[in-house]
Amino acid sequence: MWPDRRLLDLFKTEFPIVLAPMAGVMDQELAIAAAQGGALGSLPCAMITAEKAREQISIVRQRVSTPLNLNFFCHAPVAADPAREAGWKARLASYYKELSLDPATPVTAANRAPFDEAMCALVEEMKPQVVSFHFGLPDAALVKRVKAAGAIVMSSATIVKEAIWLEEHGADVIIAQGAEAGGHRGMFLTENIAQQPGIFALVPQVVDAVKVPVIAAGGIADGRGIAAAFALGAAGVQIGTAYLRCPESKVSAPARVALAQASDDATVITNVMTGRPARGVANRVMREVGPISPDAPDFPHAATALGPLKAAAEKLGKVDFTNLWAGQAVRMGREMPAAELTRALAGAALARLSSLA
Repeated sequence: MWPDRRLLDLFKTEFPIVLAPMAGVMDQELAIAAAQGGALGSLPCAMITAEKAREQISIVRQRVSTPLNLNFFCHAPVAADPAREAGWKARLASYYKELSLDPATPVTAANRAPFDEAMCALVEEMKPQVVSFHFGLPDAALVKRVKAAGAIVMSSATIVKEAIWLEEHGADVIIAQGAEAGGHRGMFLTENIAQQPGIFALVPQVVDAVKVPVIAAGGIADGRGIAAAFALGAAGVQIGTAYLRCPESKVSAPARVALAQASDDATVITNVMTGRPARGVANRVMREVGPISPDAPDFPHAATALGPLKAAAEKLGKVDFTNLWAGQAVRMGREMPAAELTRALAGAALARLSSLA
């Protein structure tokens, strides 16, 4: 009944829906629930160790026999700049004072690491069916090893040039990430967020430019969006924001309230939270310091000084310094179990496609 079955044949899932890997707000529980509903479950591994990833993979495999996607960042790491970080902490000093925090107290460095030898060895050991990357692809030798382990390789493109590059460098599937999408921009051949197209413009141009299947991502939160993605030539969709308020996500209670109250114009693209452009619901620090600030240290070091502020504010029930990554369809999120939501999304999409046939 799906117009394009290439992803279904590749992933061996019931539906051509990929749960977006959302680092920091989900673990194996959401991946399992989405997989039980028929989607491709994903595990974000960019903020955890190889040992923790192994543990989560094992839990998934104990509970479901469905395919699994492991997601990694592959940015070029940038060393911390003490002078820049001192300036950033000075920029945030008033917030430290307000929350009775000592800016001189040592803090844990931000833990967003690129795909490396240890994670590649984990992939070779655990043999996930799918491995996806954000910010391009890792070194060719690592990509070759991932593919030799039997994994389908996916990565995100924000412009057509990136999609072509990904296909030429070994990607089996392209995720076309429209400007509407929540979280970090997957851009790696451009730094100009102002020029990035929305999903309706991006998907058909990517489909025309590459031979591999294309997944649409960004602003899709119901059956109408899924049907539209297929009409644009996509072979499937990646959905994240719609799952944020599911009981299986790890979104904090204050953040759930903020997401539930968010309007259609609540999200902005900011570099304040991590040093790299990402879309999320605007919070206090994003509004007052940014949303784009030249003072923010390079990714991921901007997050280091915000850590103590986030922890202190959340104890007071506030999300003034919390990453509320979400796409422009945040208002369409629902509070329901992820498996149930997945089936509802697929059912509504098939009904819409049938009515359009």
